[in-house]
Amino acid sequence: MKRNRAGYLIVIAVVLVVGLLSRSRVAAAWPEFLAAYTGDTLWTLMVYLGIGLVFRRLSIPVVALLALGFSFAVEFGQLYRADWIVSLRSTQLGALVLGVRFLWSDLWCYSVGALIGMVGEFGIHQLTTRSRQSMSSPIELDL
Repeated sequence: MKRNRAGYLIVIAVVLVVGLLSRSRVAAAWPEFLAAYTGDTLWTLMVYLGIGLVFRRLSIPVVALLALGFSFAVEFGQLYRADWIVSLRSTQLGALVLGVRFLWSDLWCYSVGALIGMVGEFGIHQLTTRSRQSMSSPIELDL
């Protein structure tokens, strides 16, 4: 499988914008459940898309496992509380990338984000494969 970089960049941009909105005042108007969990879910989806963008030939399950492993590592890394990393996490960018505190619920969000990436990519792969097959098959005429 070879991924389309332009398509990935567009989807990453959309996920990034929605993810940032989920961490802004805009999310106050969202249902509580969405406001609480959308950002973490989209964070791992963006990690999934980033890995797929860089490593274009990896299989879908491998990309999902790498994204999930990376996300879990960052979450468990939040248990490390040295002064230098706490001060890094206190910045806006540091908080967005590294998180602030360990939450078990984030692990569920990360799992859902990787699953969304995997299911979405698998679905798109199936659609494009069928589309290519139908375009390359000979036209049958019933006369």
